[in-house]
Amino acid sequence: MIAVDTNVLLRRLLNDDLNQAAKARNLFNKADQILITDIVLVETIWTLKGKRYKASKEDIVAVVVGLLEEPNVVFESQQAVWSALNDYINAPAVKTLDGMRIADLPDALVVNKAKVTIAQWGEPYDATYTFDQAAQALGGTRAL
Repeated sequence: MIAVDTNVLLRRLLNDDLNQAAKARNLFNKADQILITDIVLVETIWTLKGKRYKASKEDIVAVVVGLLEEPNVVFESQQAVWSALNDYINAPAVKTLDGMRIADLPDALVVNKAKVTIAQWGEPYDATYTFDQAAQALGGTRAL
């Protein structure tokens, strides 16, 4: 099994550097299994949503669903990623001091990764505490 850094995943997704994108596609085509760690997924989402690429919620959902459907791509916790994606899709808009906001996929991944990890340890999950008002709309969070 191999793992990829954020820049490799981004080149493959964006095709914005033809030489590097070709190398990334070749790596994905040859590898039996490719691990995308949680941090790589989060960095990829932040980059795609950032000032340069300005990906929409629908774009982010399409990217993550596409990765989840690839037979040779695996995540640290497939269950946490699927659950986070569903929470992200269903997250309600919340009024904050900065206007209306919706929890983003990294927020949902933080919560769902905590749930999965704590369950694997055989402990009861109480909550993920956050100051983020939009994230507080996700199930399993509590305001601090």
